Amino acid sequence: MKEKYKLEFLLKTNPRVLDKLLSTPDGLADWFADDVRVSDDIYTFEWDGNSEPARLLQLKMNAKIRFQWIEDEEEGLDTYFELAYIVDPMTSSVILHITDFATPADLESSSALWHQAVSDLKRIIGA
Repeated sequence: MKEKYKLEFLLKTNPRVLDKLLSTPDGLADWFADDVRVSDDIYTFEWDGNSEPARLLQLKMNAKIRFQWIEDEEEGLDTYFELAYIVDPMTSSVILHITDFATPADLESSSALWHQAVSDLKRIIGA
């Protein structure tokens, strides 16, 4: 059974820059996957030659994007992964919230993958 977990990262960037990196195939391919292709509401993420399709569940510009892996959808799982952000009005810093699901056995490696991906994101935006 997969369990929900959340991660939070502080980014020093312009929200418009972050929005492009989170919501476009080219932006996602810059930091999250090797390549991203889109057909209707299906985004196909590619890593090391392996493809993983996901359905776009929600896109709210300047706020969040949510996907569900097709494999989880087919298994009837109520899971998703979401990239959401808010701008701190005091500091103008951007707080990125990642919500994902993993089995207890995979939680540590799944979290580590997100930390690596966000590290790549920070390098791209210069934060």
